Amino acid sequence: MGTSPSDPEKQARRAPSAFAAAATRDWEAYYDIMAGKPPRETLLWALERFDAEGLLDSADDDPPPPPLAIDLGCGEGRDTAELLRRGWRVQAIDDAPGGLRRLTERDDLVHRERLETRLEGFEGLTLPSASLVSASFSLPFCPPGAFGGLWEQIAGAIPSGGRFAGQFFGDRDGWAALPDRSHHSRDEVMGLFDSFLIERFEEGERDGEDAEGNKKHWHVFHVLARKR
Repeated sequence: MGTSPSDPEKQARRAPSAFAAAATRDWEAYYDIMAGKPPRETLLWALERFDAEGLLDSADDDPPPPPLAIDLGCGEGRDTAELLRRGWRVQAIDDAPGGLRRLTERDDLVHRERLETRLEGFEGLTLPSASLVSASFSLPFCPPGAFGGLWEQIAGAIPSGGRFAGQFFGDRDGWAALPDRSHHSRDEVMGLFDSFLIERFEEGERDGEDAEGNKKHWHVFHVLARKR
C-alpha cells in the first residue's frame, strides 16, 4: 500500500500556473511564481536603444536628474529593479498592494531614493511626462471601457524621442472572451502607434498547457516604439 502525499506535496500539486493565477487575478499566487524571474525582454529592448543613444551618459559637472520611467502594472518589481540598477528614476504603479509590498522588500533594489510607488488602478490614471513607459503584460488587464483613456495618458506622457515597451493581447487569445480584459487585433495595435516609429514588433501565437492541464491559447503582440 503506497504512502499518501504530505500536505506540502498536495499544496504543490494544487499550486496554479502563472496563467491560471493571472486568469483569476490571484496576484499573490502569480507573484510567488514570478519571484526571481529576470526583467521582461521588451524592457531590455528599450534599454538597449537608450544605452546606444547615450541617454544616461553625461560629462557635466552638474549632470541632469536621471530620466524617468513609468513601470505600469509593476507587480513584484522585476522590471523596476532593473531600471533602478541601470540608473533610471522609476514611478512604479500597480493596484495590488501585495505587489508593491514585494517590490519594496526586494533585496536587489538599489537607489531606492529614485523610486516612487503608486497604488492605483488603470481607471482615471494620470501620468507625468516620462522618457519610457513600460507595460509588461499589464495592459490586457485594463477594462475595455477604460482603455482609451489609459492609452491617451500613455501616449501623451511620452515626449518626442521617448519610448513605449510592452505587450497587447490579440483578438484570438484565449482570454478575449473575458469581459474585463482588453484585446486588440493586429491592425488595432498598429493604429495605436500613429505618432510613434515602431522599432520592434513581434506577434506570437501558440497553445499552452500547464502541469494541471489548464489550457490557454496565447496571442500576444510585443511592441517597442519611439515617439516621433
